Amino acid sequence: MHAAASVRIDALCAGPAMTSRSHDRDVIAGPSHKASMRTEAAACTAERWEDSGGNHKVPWEDLRYLFGEIMYGGHITDDWDRRLCQTYLEEFMSPALLDGELSLAPGFLAPPNLDYIGYHTYIDDMLPPENPVLYGLHPNAEIEFLTVTSDNLFKTILEMQPKDTLIGEGSGMSVEEKVKNIIDEILEKLPEEYNLQEIMQKTTERSPYILVCFQECERMNVLMSEIRRSLKELDLGLKGELTISSDMEALQLALYYDSVPDSWTRLAYPSTFGLGHWISDLLLRCRELDMWTQDLVLPAVVWLSGFFNPQSFLTGARWDMQTGVISEARLKELNPSMPVIYVRAIPIDKQDLKNVYECPLYKTKIRGPTYVWTFNLKTKEKPAKWVLAGVALLLAV
Repeated sequence: MHAAASVRIDALCAGPAMTSRSHDRDVIAGPSHKASMRTEAAACTAERWEDSGGNHKVPWEDLRYLFGEIMYGGHITDDWDRRLCQTYLEEFMSPALLDGELSLAPGFLAPPNLDYIGYHTYIDDMLPPENPVLYGLHPNAEIEFLTVTSDNLFKTILEMQPKDTLIGEGSGMSVEEKVKNIIDEILEKLPEEYNLQEIMQKTTERSPYILVCFQECERMNVLMSEIRRSLKELDLGLKGELTISSDMEALQLALYYDSVPDSWTRLAYPSTFGLGHWISDLLLRCRELDMWTQDLVLPAVVWLSGFFNPQSFLTGARWDMQTGVISEARLKELNPSMPVIYVRAIPIDKQDLKNVYECPLYKTKIRGPTYVWTFNLKTKEKPAKWVLAGVALLLAV
């Protein structure tokens, strides 16, 4: 083993903190606590090295456990964040680190045996410019990030403008008139609420699938009722028949800015759509329920993302239809579609997890609290590639 082993392992103590932040995570405790843990780990590593006389192999598995489950892992509350941290450790903490054969990033080999200042110089001179590939991400990740940032910037600028200057000169339409047109358009498209009593009388069966249908119809009724009530109330306010309340004013601004009102989102499903797209999506969900409630027979294919609660039934890459495995995304193809997935239950002892990426499924790009399930997707690449790339399935983009 190289004499630089304890030096490099000491340097790795800072690794998980940096790599976690590359995925917009902040999982480490305060600076003083962080420093004390690193110091203790470094001392422990050095003592073990000295006691062994330098003749034993580096206990890589022990070190990965120490860093990933005790020093840092104990502060990571999200299972997917912990998997990310463990994957980084598995990729970086190996014999190749000391042999000079490990690439810490594309085009950036692990440094040779240097002192503290030498490591800083090596990083300053050799580290490639920051880009998504450096962190194991696809170039599309940067396109997506910049697009979202630009949208938020222009939205903020628009919201800062005085309301009397929002409508362009010569348009001949006031803010109130534009909002009134939006109200009329939504009310015209909004379907009637479901007659639950009539639907429940169509069958005496109360299987899990039938109950899910009833629950979805009930939730949709609550949402559509609030949409219709609030829009009619605002319409009366704009006509001068009611006093404009703070809730009505908030609704008016949301409609004008093409955003979904808070009073609706509290009763709805997670979504990142603007108002126009959100209404179109709502109508598609109603159409799905319309077909299901006709005869209450479970559809051959269930549109999972069309439910309020997908758990009732249960980005960064694409699915290769030719080979039947997960593959690298094409440039500028930000959200490739996933084909219909056939889901069936099998005994645990018959489950084959070889060459499989455990892919999380989320309702929206927000991820985190919108987690639904995990799908095992076949892969020819190492699963670690997709973990580091942050690949996930999304029900709505």
